[in-house]
Amino acid sequence: MEEVENDNVCEQSVFENLFRTLAPLLRNFLMYKFQHVGYAEDTVQEAFYTLWQNCKNVSQKLAKAYVYRVAQNQMIKRLEKDKVHRKYMSFQTKSENEVGPDFYMEYHELSEKLKVAIEQLPDGQREVFLMHRFDNKSYAEIADELEVSVKAIEKRMHKALLKLRVICKKL
Repeated sequence: MEEVENDNVCEQSVFENLFRTLAPLLRNFLMYKFQHVGYAEDTVQEAFYTLWQNCKNVSQKLAKAYVYRVAQNQMIKRLEKDKVHRKYMSFQTKSENEVGPDFYMEYHELSEKLKVAIEQLPDGQREVFLMHRFDNKSYAEIADELEVSVKAIEKRMHKALLKLRVICKKL
């Protein structure tokens, strides 16, 4: 009585059988190796989803190795992403906490310089600069309000920025 093994992973019964037998083992393997339950469970699902997408290219004999390799690669990518995220968050937290009195002094000085420089702009340039940078209006909105073309607003803003650079260097 020779049983012929169905090798098609795309067949639902074969896939379900693979999932039932391999998923708990894979979950335990990932939890042991990476010590993160949530990631392990999500990664098992992702690995079997990838197997299902590529079922025509994977034989039943290679399915276990395939799922383990996919899961391990996905877990490594996820952990690397978390590592970068943690590094960025620690940098951001340090930066926010390390603001000292020097920072506030420099900020105050720069804001005073900017106020003086803005006051020295011609009326049309000052108006456009303030509307765009402080009121967060788009060039189109400013053009409508001042009843001029968008091109005129762009030109005024460009001239204002050039003039501010020159004025701030002198201060």
